[in-house]
Amino acid sequence: MPNQIQLATPAPGYLRATFLNPPINLVDPDTIGELSALVTRLENDAETRVIVFDSGDPDFFLAHYDVLADKAKTAAMAKGPTGMHPWLDVLVRISRAPVVSIASIRGRARGAGSEFALACDIRFASAEKAILGQFEVGVGAVPGGNPMARLAGLVGRGRALEIILGADDFPGELAARYGYVNRALPDAELDAFVDRFARRLAGFDKAALAEAKQFVDQTSLPDDALFPPALDQFFRSTARPETRARMARLLEAGLQTRSDVELRLGNHVAGESGGR
Repeated sequence: MPNQIQLATPAPGYLRATFLNPPINLVDPDTIGELSALVTRLENDAETRVIVFDSGDPDFFLAHYDVLADKAKTAAMAKGPTGMHPWLDVLVRISRAPVVSIASIRGRARGAGSEFALACDIRFASAEKAILGQFEVGVGAVPGGNPMARLAGLVGRGRALEIILGADDFPGELAARYGYVNRALPDAELDAFVDRFARRLAGFDKAALAEAKQFVDQTSLPDDALFPPALDQFFRSTARPETRARMARLLEAGLQTRSDVELRLGNHVAGESGGR
């Protein structure tokens, strides 16, 4: 199987990781394995100062977790170095790695894709083409990576509840106004802006970057202990007959394919709930 993450080094100290997992950049166990290996590399890399995550698919940054992946197999995956499930392990380790992580979001980042973007240190988005969201409650599930804990600190309690409980899509500009992302830029300017910013950081002292980031982490990152209970509840909630039935209807309508369901998932989960 080809790698889902393509790596490049645009400049010394600057690593770029591009997601490419057709048809729509789903997150699956292989994605988690590749991310885990990449985070290990970042934790031990004496040169890399900044990493930019982007997508080779203009419509999807990371769509969401692969709902057809064997949930029992996913739940039984070997724990990561933190002692947590490997997905949670990736999320907490990338946040604490001695490297600045930047998500450059063009296309859709929902569910696990949103959780990964939230775990990155900085998020820049295409004003016209970025769409973020946590759709899980709309299908009867609890978000497993506990974006609730990260969003509450970024956007405030009320807006975090709007995002999580409303299960709707947030275009790049609105996401920026809420604080879901750092800023939204015109799509034509996104790549050049992110590249300039990454090159700027790559030219700075690695120790100073890592040490300053660590102090911000101390007052801003959620306690690691908050994450495992959310994933446990995700597995319980997805096992409910009602949740399975909602998911089955969405799959029949085109979920996980390049379809209107995936392009406008916020609308379609509301249709499942009778909301639109």
